[in-house]
Amino acid sequence: MTGDWSKFGKRYTRSTGALELMEDLGVATDSDAATLLLGGGNPGRIPEVQKIFRQRLKEIAADEASFERLVGNYADPSGERRFRRLLAELLTREYGWALSADNVALTAGSQTGFFLLFNLLAGEFSDGSRKRVLLPVTPEYIGYTDVGLEEEHFVARLPKIQELEDDYFKYRVDFDALTIAQDVAAVCVSRPTNPTGNVITDDELAALDKMAREADVPLILDSAYGLPFPRIVFTDATPLWNDNIILCMSLSKLGLPGVRTGIVIAREEVIAALTRMTAVLSLAVGSVGPVLTEELIASGKILSLCENLITPFYRSKALAACELLKDKLADIPHKLHVPEGAFFLWLWLPGLPISSARLYSRLKDSGVFVISGHHFFPGVNEPWQHRDECLRISYAQDEATVVRGVEMIAAEVRRVFAE
Repeated sequence: MTGDWSKFGKRYTRSTGALELMEDLGVATDSDAATLLLGGGNPGRIPEVQKIFRQRLKEIAADEASFERLVGNYADPSGERRFRRLLAELLTREYGWALSADNVALTAGSQTGFFLLFNLLAGEFSDGSRKRVLLPVTPEYIGYTDVGLEEEHFVARLPKIQELEDDYFKYRVDFDALTIAQDVAAVCVSRPTNPTGNVITDDELAALDKMAREADVPLILDSAYGLPFPRIVFTDATPLWNDNIILCMSLSKLGLPGVRTGIVIAREEVIAALTRMTAVLSLAVGSVGPVLTEELIASGKILSLCENLITPFYRSKALAACELLKDKLADIPHKLHVPEGAFFLWLWLPGLPISSARLYSRLKDSGVFVISGHHFFPGVNEPWQHRDECLRISYAQDEATVVRGVEMIAAEVRRVFAE
C-alpha cells in the first residue's frame, strides 16, 4: 500500500492535538521510564469509588442474566434501554426535566458523540450551503478541533480576561462581540471547561440559551466534568436542560474512562438521528458502562457519590496544586485561571520567551507530559500571543507525581526565562 489515502483518510490520519495527547498518555502509561503524566485526561484514583465499582463487577459476574447483559448481547443502537429509562427517571425526579428513554442516547465515549453531533448539525447541506458550530468562548476542549468532516467546521470567539486577586484570572464570554450569524448551525460550550476549569455562570449560560433560541439553533452543553454528574465543580452552578439544549455527559470522569460511555440528552428527533448513525457506524454501543452503573442511577446514589466523594477529592487536589505551583513560580511572572472545576490547572506565563509548544517539547524531553495551550483554540484563526503563553497541567495523579511534576515544570520555566 502506498499510503495515498482518501480525502477522509488524510484528514483523520494527520497529526492533531488530540492524537498528541493520547499518544503521550499511552507512552507514559505503558513505559517503564519515570515519566510524569500531567497532560492526559485520566481521572484520579479514588479508593472509595473504585471499591464500589469492583463490588458491582463481582455482583454482575455472579448473576447470569446481568453478565449476559454486560458482554453477551447487543444493546439497542441508542444504548441499554433500561439504563436510559432509569437515567431519564432520575433527572426528571431530581430536576423536573420532562424526559423519557427516547430523550437519551449512549455513544462510544463523548468524543464519538461530538463527532456525530457536530457533523449531523453542521457542514455542507444539500442546497450547497455550509454551516458551522459556534464556540462562544475559548479556550475550549482540544477534542473538538478536528472532528468536523471539513475544514473551518468551527467559528469561535476570544474571551474577556478578568484579572483577579493573587495572580488569578477568569475567562468570561464577551457578549459585546458575540452574535449568532446565519451560517451557525449550533452553539457549543463546555461547563466546566477543559482545559481551564472555567465554569460559565448561570447568568452567562441563560444568556447563551436565550441567544440560541432566538437564532433557532441548539445549544450543545458539554458537561463531561460537570452537572448533574460527575459534578467536578467547585463553585455555585445549576444544571440546565430544555428542549433546545443538547446535554452531553460521560461516565469517564466518574473513574471509568475505559468503558467509553458518552451520554446525550436531547429532544427525540436528535436522539433518533444519533441512533440511526450509531447503527450504521457500529451497530450498537457497549453495555459495560451502563450495566456497571445502573444500580447507582436507579437509586439516585450516583448524585450523592459525586457530592460526597468525587467533588471533595478534586477540590482538595486543586487547592493543593495551586498553592504548590504558585510557590514554585513565585519569582516568575505567572497567572492561574481560577480553578472552578474539572481537574486541570491553566497556567498563563505572560511574556514567555518561547512558544508554549516549544516549552511542551522541552518538558516532554525531561519526562514531564503537559499540553501546550495553543491546541485549545478551535475556530480561532487570528494570531493571539496569549494562546502561546499557556499550559494545561493535570493534577489528577497521585500527590508524589504532581509535586515532582510541578517542581520540574517550574525549574524548566525558570530556565526559559533566564536564557
